[in-house]
Amino acid sequence: MRALPWLYLAAGFLFIYLPVGVLVLFSFQEGTLPVPPFEGPSLRWYAGVLSDDDLTAALLNSVLVALGQGAVAVTLGFLAAYGLARHVVPGTVFLRALLIAPLTVSYLIVGLGLLIVVQRAGLGLSLWTAGIGHVVINLPICFAIIYASMGAQQQTAERAARDLGAGEIDVIRLVTVPMLAPAILAAYFLSVTLSWDEFIIAFLLTRFDVTLPVEIWSMLRSGLSPRLNAIGSVVFLVSVTAVVAAELLIFRRRR
Repeated sequence: MRALPWLYLAAGFLFIYLPVGVLVLFSFQEGTLPVPPFEGPSLRWYAGVLSDDDLTAALLNSVLVALGQGAVAVTLGFLAAYGLARHVVPGTVFLRALLIAPLTVSYLIVGLGLLIVVQRAGLGLSLWTAGIGHVVINLPICFAIIYASMGAQQQTAERAARDLGAGEIDVIRLVTVPMLAPAILAAYFLSVTLSWDEFIIAFLLTRFDVTLPVEIWSMLRSGLSPRLNAIGSVVFLVSVTAVVAAELLIFRRRR
């Protein structure tokens, strides 16, 4: 009976990571089809990905959009969390619910709404509009993470800093932000990771300059290949790297 929890845990991890493992394995396939039997190992598909101008441009676009929108989403999320947690604002509960509400809405609905707004405003579809869309979906997450970390300990330190003569900007810069650094970093890396592999909004709000998920979708229409596995492995590696970096930074900051 003691082995049952471990078997259940192993089955859960197998269910989660088996597709990723198969994806990575057949990215090293020598043949042209990502199906058994395995022929390899070979790096030919990774070399093809790195030498493809469209793929490298889409990769760079994804990085720029993810990093840029992450900075904006975290900044806006922090300001909203600080304002609602530290100041008496009429309708605070309603404002919090309004900020978190986009989490309950489908990305497809958000993307279609943003597409209508962009077209009505006369803005062209580009990486900028995709970045705006990613800020819309990631701002509630950043707000929720940072707001949940703003406890009485930070408030006491802020009050002590004001009593010692610090201005509001200095309190935020020297007390609040350093104390909330783990939450801010966690929110930033999470928003970057979510933006990195987001497809629906990026597909609806871009035209010529596309992100990597949109480029992968266009390649999928011609069928499966080990090249797509190689691209998927690169995306997975970047996502894992971002998560591990966040864990290391947050853990070191807490120590």
